[in-house]
Amino acid sequence: MSKLHLFDMDGTLLHGSAAAVEIARQLGLEREIAELERAFAARELTPAGFAQRACDLWAAELTEAHVAAAFEGAPWLAGIREVWADIRARGERCAVISLSPGFFVERLLDWGVDTAHGSRWPAVPIRTPVEPAGILSSSAKVRIADELCARYGLGRDDCVAYGDSMSDVELFAVVPESVAVNADHHVSDLARYAYAGRDLRAAYELVRTGG
Repeated sequence: MSKLHLFDMDGTLLHGSAAAVEIARQLGLEREIAELERAFAARELTPAGFAQRACDLWAAELTEAHVAAAFEGAPWLAGIREVWADIRARGERCAVISLSPGFFVERLLDWGVDTAHGSRWPAVPIRTPVEPAGILSSSAKVRIADELCARYGLGRDDCVAYGDSMSDVELFAVVPESVAVNADHHVSDLARYAYAGRDLRAAYELVRTGG
């Protein structure tokens, strides 16, 4: 039986950070993005509200060069490429689903993930407002997982989710196997396995060996 491995990005593949934080660092806007992150975590901002506020901060300066530098300099877990290569060698599938901007998330396709799904933020350089319908949410992760299952001839029982926070709660609730990766309280009690550290290979091994 094949499996579909579903990876969150911010806080999961990215250790202690997020795409917006790494982009803001390139622009010298760490304090401003930290306040937006705090408001989002406190549910004072919706995903679409966060996206629009971030775009407002970045519109005057953000370039593709900034995005590339943010991606390359981000604190990625070790072993991501190796894990995805092993998954595909086994005839299984892997995907990244993140609320972060697609123009950042989709760069992971070059690392060997089958599909990468992010929110549809305006293209860089940012000249248009955010379209709320294109911004993903916690429930959208479940919808995308179901769409991928249909594409690959799999079901929710064939899925493994890897995540760290409240945006992963709904997905963790509907799949049988999940790994809390450097996680907070929102998902730590829902997950079958828990991993703390900086190497994705160790988290993946929990699934392969049953803990």
